[in-house]
Amino acid sequence: MPSWRHSLEIIPAVGDAERLRTELLVIGVFSAGPMSGSARRLDEKTGGRLSSIVERGELGEAPGATLLLHHLPGAAAARTLLVSLGKPEAFSDRAYWRALAATARIIAESAVSEAVVTLAENEVPRRSLSWRVQQAGQHLADGGYSFVLPGAHSQARKTRSRPMRSIMLLVPETLTSGLVLALRQGIAVAEGIALAKDLGNLPGNICTPAFLADTARKMGKEFGLEVEVLERPDIEALGMGAFLLAGRGSANPCKLIVMQPQGRKGYGKPIVLVGKGMTADIGGTAAALDADPADVKFNMSGAGSVLGVLRTVARLGLAINVVGLIAAAENMPGGHSSRPGDVVTSMSGQTIEIRTQDAEGRLLLCDVLTYAERFKPACVIDVATLTEACVVALGSHASGLFANDEALAAELLRCGGVSGDRAWQLPIWDDDFGQLGSNLADTSNLGGRAAGAITAACFLARFAKAYPWAHLDIAGTASISGISKASTGRPVPLLAEFLISRAAEAAAAQGHLSPATMELHS
Repeated sequence: MPSWRHSLEIIPAVGDAERLRTELLVIGVFSAGPMSGSARRLDEKTGGRLSSIVERGELGEAPGATLLLHHLPGAAAARTLLVSLGKPEAFSDRAYWRALAATARIIAESAVSEAVVTLAENEVPRRSLSWRVQQAGQHLADGGYSFVLPGAHSQARKTRSRPMRSIMLLVPETLTSGLVLALRQGIAVAEGIALAKDLGNLPGNICTPAFLADTARKMGKEFGLEVEVLERPDIEALGMGAFLLAGRGSANPCKLIVMQPQGRKGYGKPIVLVGKGMTADIGGTAAALDADPADVKFNMSGAGSVLGVLRTVARLGLAINVVGLIAAAENMPGGHSSRPGDVVTSMSGQTIEIRTQDAEGRLLLCDVLTYAERFKPACVIDVATLTEACVVALGSHASGLFANDEALAAELLRCGGVSGDRAWQLPIWDDDFGQLGSNLADTSNLGGRAAGAITAACFLARFAKAYPWAHLDIAGTASISGISKASTGRPVPLLAEFLISRAAEAAAAQGHLSPATMELHS
């Protein structure tokens, strides 16, 4: 993979931060009220200099504001980074995340090779120390990510002269097995995010359906996963007419990638994750006037996030049965492409009228949702950059969530809140299915301009009646646009939290919950 990597080690420890000789010491400070923990002890050791700085307003009040101090008199550290936690009465999950993000950014930009971070000692309302450690591990590990395209020159090729080697994460209590596990989980989630980012950031001429298949095979060899790649003749033999139509115009053949851990069938019915992998998307006729054409490379982000979270699951060795299905294709113009008005038969036997070539992603997904039935799943979650309508509705802060099972929807919403990778549920009502009507086929692939994200979900729901199902529309959250366009790696954190929680629940039900896991989820 082309992203910049170094052997960063994050080490959990218990100690007095003010006594540690380090290149960089990170201290969380509230903008008002008495100092506590490491901040109080460092303030005492420096003769009240920290409290004076805060009282004078030199450190901003907003959570995540920073102030870097060099050779603070009385401090053992060469540099001290003060990170604002905001007001004590307003301290929350989001304030903690902002402080972690600011810390990760400064560490990544600094010229130091090792640092000590104390942020996890600050109590967050309704959150455990294990949660704080897990989130710190994830954000600090993710903060070192930087994408450089192979063969690129110019400023993008610049690397740090002194790469960060280690971060000591101080905890205020005894270092338990549960805290070590929490840190390990956070780092594994960051590893999954990095893979999703890598795949999303690659241009479409590199990240093709074949490239996604090769990535899956390499993961299979590394972690002992079963990987099967169905080629165009296999897909045709299954009767996946909609899937084939979506990629018919490209010279690069479409592929259905099936991934599952070996020896996990004894863990019950599988959770099936379906990822949309449209690696190139220029076959449509109604280009968005305000969109950057280069952003279409992010249309495979659903596939990237599935691969990413499967890497997290494999790295942690979660005792859970998970199947990944990746629908990889290119939507390209050409003599074999679909035409508006065409009618195609899906794997389910339902016929679909093609009202637009811009709604091709749902054609990939509908056949894979039918294919998922063979696994007799506990639930199915599909992930796709499906509609601009979802971007209009929710922006870039929350992924759109649709489901035919309220318990599954509630579970995903909770996991989004815990992980900070939020989703917002939108309805699937019988009233909306009528917009997909056709006088030539069972349904059409477009419901018109009104409620576009909802009617897209309604289309998919027609093919997901055999099991509990949820759909995540990540069109607004999978990437950022503009000159700094980049993949965000979402919704890997949400999916990872969901699978980690499901694995812990399954272990508890079977009486196999380890002491470390029991502590983590207590």
